[in-house]
Amino acid sequence: MKPLAGALPSLLLRLLLTSTPGALGTNPGLVARITDKGLQYVAREGSVALQKELLRITLPDFTGDFKIKPFGRGHYEFYSLSIHSCELRGSALRPLPGQGLSLSISDSFIRVEGEWKARKAFVKLHGSFDVQVKGITISVSLVLGREPSGRPTITASGCSSHIQDVEVDISGGLGWLLNLFHNQIESKFRRVLESKVCEMLQNSVTSDLQPYLQTLPVTTEIDSFAGIDYSLMEAPRATAQMLDVMFKGEIFSRDHYSPVTFLAPVMSLPEQQDRMVYFAVSDYVFNTASLVYHESGYLNFSITDDMVPQGSNIRLTTKSFRPFVPRLARLYPNMNLELQGAMASAPSLNFSPGNLSSTPLMEIEGFVLLPSSVKEPVFRLGVATNVSAMLTFNTSRITGFLKPGKIQVELKESKVGVFNVELLEALLNYYILNTLYPKVNEKLAEGFPLPLLKDIQLYDPVLEIHKDFLFLGTNLQYKRA
Repeated sequence: MKPLAGALPSLLLRLLLTSTPGALGTNPGLVARITDKGLQYVAREGSVALQKELLRITLPDFTGDFKIKPFGRGHYEFYSLSIHSCELRGSALRPLPGQGLSLSISDSFIRVEGEWKARKAFVKLHGSFDVQVKGITISVSLVLGREPSGRPTITASGCSSHIQDVEVDISGGLGWLLNLFHNQIESKFRRVLESKVCEMLQNSVTSDLQPYLQTLPVTTEIDSFAGIDYSLMEAPRATAQMLDVMFKGEIFSRDHYSPVTFLAPVMSLPEQQDRMVYFAVSDYVFNTASLVYHESGYLNFSITDDMVPQGSNIRLTTKSFRPFVPRLARLYPNMNLELQGAMASAPSLNFSPGNLSSTPLMEIEGFVLLPSSVKEPVFRLGVATNVSAMLTFNTSRITGFLKPGKIQVELKESKVGVFNVELLEALLNYYILNTLYPKVNEKLAEGFPLPLLKDIQLYDPVLEIHKDFLFLGTNLQYKRA
């Protein structure tokens, strides 16, 4: 596992998901809120990573001359210093208004081992020593931002480290050597170790955490038709005990980009703290998806007679239509028909407390298939229905399922006289229920991915439906390599 990359990942995961560079005054399509519970989880993960990194610190040798009674003048050297063990306790990660995060670690200790030797004329002494460094406190600001490309950035600023107590155990119990350490070496040792701790932390942010944040996708492929824009809109907004982060959350066509003509709504997020992270996914995300699939023609369909069940009382032939459209059979005797359907406009998904619904409007045009292979338009129908929807979450993607309502058919135009369309409703109901809806639900089952950093897993979700947005609460887990 990479040092700090494994530390703040899970947390910065959501937090840095802030949205894409957007125009002033536009609203995000998706908001991620990291609660105090989430921040503290990341702080604990960060401590684990920092402990491993501290063990890699190389400490310099300490050498010099001494004058101690009754030995007189001599030369000393403390060398092969290494951090044998460490424990970082009391870690906390808090929002830092206007900047990002404040990481603090307190009540921690480090154990340093090494060798010593001293020389006076022809007399040489040597041995080992053990230093217990106690009461270590570390504080650093983590400044969050975004690149022009919409990717997240993080830098360490204002790092400080302080050591409260140093205890030394020198082999042989040499009191004069202990005094030498405290008188000449301890202050240097403190300064060096405090400096090394901050240097390690800042290097880890630059070389490990920042590259790790680059694993956050700015755009993600959904399928061959669409992708989703997860570029940052601005740096995270720090409030009392949480971070609110915003990103664009717009689903776009992979073939060609068309500007969306509607804006994302303003979302008022509930003040909940039970989960580590909350996602507010506005209807803007779903409705931009609807627009893309509508423009791609994915929702268009056609029905021909060979698609009608063998036992159906009505066939798509002019002969079958004779009882209720006599003129059609006279003008086009013994010919097949084809129904072509399309959405009148991209269907919108409506969010209201506890409920998801849509009222798609379709237009269906009837054609006679002439012997010359020409399709002759003969009537046009309007079809309306009420659809309820259900959304679910499967650890990384939001998925959906439509529950169709009864359809209503209206004759919009006819070139073969007025006729009763009720006989067609049964056929259209059959097709829509058994072909169109399964096709749409198959696509909804694929869902769209939430923006996650590498090795982040979500679990224990709760879903709520509010006006204009879906509210998803979940906990985080960083999967260590």
